[in-house]
Amino acid sequence: MVSVTLPTPDGQTEAFTLGEPRAFEPTPLASMPRIAYAASHIVADPSQDVDPWLDTAIDWEATLNYRRYLWSLGLGVAEAMDTAQRGMGMDWENSIELIRRSIDASRDYARENGVQALLASGVGTDHLEPAADVGLDDVIAAYEYQCEAVESAGGRIVLMASRALTKAARGPEDYARVYERILTQVKEPVIIHWLGEMFDPALQGYWGADDHLEAMETCLQIINGHTDKVDGVKVSLLDKDKEITMRRQLASGVRMYTGDDFNFPELIAGDEEGHSDALLGIFDAIAPAASAALGAMGRQDMAEYHDILQPTLALSRHIFKAPTRFYKTGIVFLAYLNGMQDHFLVVGGQEGTRSTLHLAELFRLADKAGLLQNPEEAARRMSLVMGVHGVAH
Repeated sequence: MVSVTLPTPDGQTEAFTLGEPRAFEPTPLASMPRIAYAASHIVADPSQDVDPWLDTAIDWEATLNYRRYLWSLGLGVAEAMDTAQRGMGMDWENSIELIRRSIDASRDYARENGVQALLASGVGTDHLEPAADVGLDDVIAAYEYQCEAVESAGGRIVLMASRALTKAARGPEDYARVYERILTQVKEPVIIHWLGEMFDPALQGYWGADDHLEAMETCLQIINGHTDKVDGVKVSLLDKDKEITMRRQLASGVRMYTGDDFNFPELIAGDEEGHSDALLGIFDAIAPAASAALGAMGRQDMAEYHDILQPTLALSRHIFKAPTRFYKTGIVFLAYLNGMQDHFLVVGGQEGTRSTLHLAELFRLADKAGLLQNPEEAARRMSLVMGVHGVAH
């Protein structure tokens, strides 16, 4: 058995012994009982001479390889969203480049493997700087510009929340005006993304109300009034009761895509009145387990489904703990531990947003969930990171 020295909350260290990794059986896309998108991270390029807080350097090959890996597990890819540090290290110019490259990669993957590579791409207004003089027409024009760019590239749209709209809107009617204008123009049904303020504080009061239940009424009116242009809604509020409440009020045929990284196994499993599909950042980190669990669900083996996912829940809650917006650090760290990239550098220099103790606990929880696929290599990489962080061996 392999072990690694980890810090403990009392200021001491321990020799942590890793367990055996779990064998996860991949599930083909055609056998998936739910639509399951993994919101995917990006890989920084450490070879470029840039200032990480100011500039963005992307390792395109490693970034696209991770998407191919997700497709090989039967998962879809939700591209250029908050997990890809959209608006938090990734600007629009880099995002549309990522989207175009991912669309090309999805086509290549489908052609080479004879299977669909599910892909949806984020559209927002992030090239428009929120300001006092920005009005609703500016927000509409910004959404239209990005929609046209993604549709021209052959992409499917996830309509993301807008910081500029939060600042420009004076009430629910302004949100209705903007969304109705965009929905009447899109070529294919979109996924609307309601990103809560715990993920992005600049989105406090979205849909014209600080109270989520009041905001939900506005969002539902927009969605249920345009069912021909809305495939579904991704709700990222980290509150299962609110998601279920909204899910039960959606018009027939409109999907709920859970964005609840705290309660996803229960929400995807569903109840007698319905279930949620998935569009989750944590599926980037636990992709093998997510694929295998959904395969068990497809075989109607719900005991195995919960047996696989239950240990990942503590890991997910840890990665997404407050301040939730720093969760990207944990996602990238786990990809590094599993050999999916050669370094633990995050775009924007965000490898420093979580503490040494946080990373150590993430390592323990990933091991408990059976997600460290090569324990010896994971221990070696963890030892390197701990050494840099001053943890004595």
